[in-house]
Amino acid sequence: MELIPCDWSDPDAEALRAAQRIDIEERYGTPDSEPGPAPTADDITAFFLLRDGNVAVACGGLRAIDRTSGEIKRMFVPAEHRGRGLSRLVLTGLEEHARSLGWTRLLLETGDQQPEAIGLYISAGYEPIPNFGHYADSDISLCFAKNL
Repeated sequence: MELIPCDWSDPDAEALRAAQRIDIEERYGTPDSEPGPAPTADDITAFFLLRDGNVAVACGGLRAIDRTSGEIKRMFVPAEHRGRGLSRLVLTGLEEHARSLGWTRLLLETGDQQPEAIGLYISAGYEPIPNFGHYADSDISLCFAKNL
C-alpha cells in the first residue's frame, strides 16, 4: 500500500469521489446532502490516493482553514475495500502531511448516518466539537477536531 499525492483531476481520484457521492446518496436518500460548497481543485490544499499496486483503494484530501489548521475532505474507501484498515492509513497520511504544512489542528465534518467514519475518527483521537462553518446549521452534520 502506498499513499500518493495526486492532482484533483486524476481519473482515479474523480472515480473515487463519484463513488463516495453515490454512497452518500444511498445513506441519506438525496443526491446532494452536503452542507455548503463542495470542495474543488481551487480550494483543496492536497489530495491523496491510497494505491494497492495499480488499484486506487481509498482517497482523502486536505483543505486549509487558516495558517495553522485544515479540514479533512473526501476521505473514502469503497465498500469492496473496507475492513482492511485502509481508512486509518489515509487518515495517518493526511495528519502527517498536515504537520509538514505547519498545521497544528485538523477539523472535519461527517454525517450522522456514517457510523464507520464516526468510529474511525473517535478511535484516532478526534473529539466532537460544535458544528463549524458551513456545517453550523446542519442537522445531519457531526464535527470533530484533533490537535496534531
